[in-house]
Amino acid sequence: MTTTAEPLAPEERPTLLDRWHRRVSGDPVLARRIGWIAPLLITLLAAVLRLSNLAHPHAVVFDETYYVKDAWSQWVLGYAATWPDEADERFLAGETDIFTTTGSFVVHPPLGKYLIGLPMALFGADSTFAWRLATALAGTACVLVLYLLARSLSGSVLFASLASGLLAIDGLGIVMSRVALLDIFLTLFTLLAFWFVVLDRRSHRVTLAARVAARWDDAGPPSWGPVLWNRPWIIAAGAAAGAASAVKWSGAFVLAAIGLYLVVSDALARRRAGVLFWPMDAAARQGVASFLLLVPVALMVYLASWTGWLVTDGGYDRHSADAAPATGLWSWVPLPLQSLWRYHEGIYASTAAMSTPHAYASPAVQWPLLLRPTSMYANSTPNGTDGCTDANGCWEILYSMPNPIVWWAAVAATLYLVYRFIRTRDGRYALVLTAVAATYVPWLLYPDRTIFQFYTVLIQPFLLLALVFVVQEVVRGTRSSGRARSTQRIVWAFLVLVVVIAAFWFPLWSAMRVPYEFYRLHNWLPGWV
Repeated sequence: MTTTAEPLAPEERPTLLDRWHRRVSGDPVLARRIGWIAPLLITLLAAVLRLSNLAHPHAVVFDETYYVKDAWSQWVLGYAATWPDEADERFLAGETDIFTTTGSFVVHPPLGKYLIGLPMALFGADSTFAWRLATALAGTACVLVLYLLARSLSGSVLFASLASGLLAIDGLGIVMSRVALLDIFLTLFTLLAFWFVVLDRRSHRVTLAARVAARWDDAGPPSWGPVLWNRPWIIAAGAAAGAASAVKWSGAFVLAAIGLYLVVSDALARRRAGVLFWPMDAAARQGVASFLLLVPVALMVYLASWTGWLVTDGGYDRHSADAAPATGLWSWVPLPLQSLWRYHEGIYASTAAMSTPHAYASPAVQWPLLLRPTSMYANSTPNGTDGCTDANGCWEILYSMPNPIVWWAAVAATLYLVYRFIRTRDGRYALVLTAVAATYVPWLLYPDRTIFQFYTVLIQPFLLLALVFVVQEVVRGTRSSGRARSTQRIVWAFLVLVVVIAAFWFPLWSAMRVPYEFYRLHNWLPGWV
């Protein structure tokens, strides 16, 4: 008797994502093409959103009043100099040479301002496009590096595309790439540092396991493992973390976190390989080697960023040690470096006590809830003026707001990833959580400092990694339960919602002129004004 096979129930049929995955995995040529086409398209999208109409607004936006003028005087003199009153208006009008030769007290290291100054030297110091070009390029590069980091962590083009794609269209990343502030450079160098750590992690574990296995004998496992010095990616990570610190001192927390991660991950790798005294082996032996590979290069990069200040005479506090040089143990230190140390003491004292009230200040404890984003720029046009036809007038707003749906989902995913790490001990989760901790937790130690929500642009890429890890885990977990199709539909619906909200917010991420009532539609919470 012949029977006809019943059709599969809809939940049992392969989903569109499953069919795509099978096709790509079965065609190495197609997989290679997608492997370079995906990051190219995502990076191009990021570039368009960050570079288009970059010169607008033609104004000194938020803290550009500090960084743009410091960048230009530093580029010309080698150090940041003071400017006369009402310098912003005169600078915009083309009077870019009105700085003095007196050194200005600045609280951030020079590297980020050199990066801002380079396009100004090429295209004109009074060009708003020029002084924002470096940040736009750095923000675009952040998207590409996040793709590379995500791909190295997961081995998945889809995973990496989702993480970097979310950053490409996110408002916080877009806005911080369209203003001449320092935070996007800090983000780029931090992403590079953690990517280099992942590249080292892949090769180090294999090499360590092989070297330890070769030491096993009839008596059992070795007491001590090898000390591995050939780790060029750790040197690269140190250089990147040093560059981050040369933009803002918060990069030093990144350096410390990477050092701690290297010791702990190496200890666990030695335990898995069978080394008997694995804690001491990792901390006292390989830990010393890792420190020497990581920290000295970071220090050299940091000091190199101060070259202009060191080789000239006009910088702030440049000769502060000349009249009273150090004695005793530190007397051998050259006077310029002694003066630099004293300058750093002044910077620390100033920043640690910085508590000036500000309308957009937001302590770090509020950041996960997104209670007080920062408006970088606002300009109103009355009805009937310059083409505005709205009865309540028109507004141009530059608002450093992440996509709120993505932000809240990513924060929740990060908390869930802590739970998953406790359950699975997945080293990839450990690296993401280390990065989140390094870029967020230190700010909790300064509850009285005047800080802002836009600082979270440094945390954002790692929150997105946590979000995509959770999405990946949920999708994979439902395949065995027959709910893959419904789960993937939810994910697709979420992504469509993300794109719709991004389109809704983009006018406020790019200072487009909009009716006042359209702006009011974005005031979802009391602090979003």
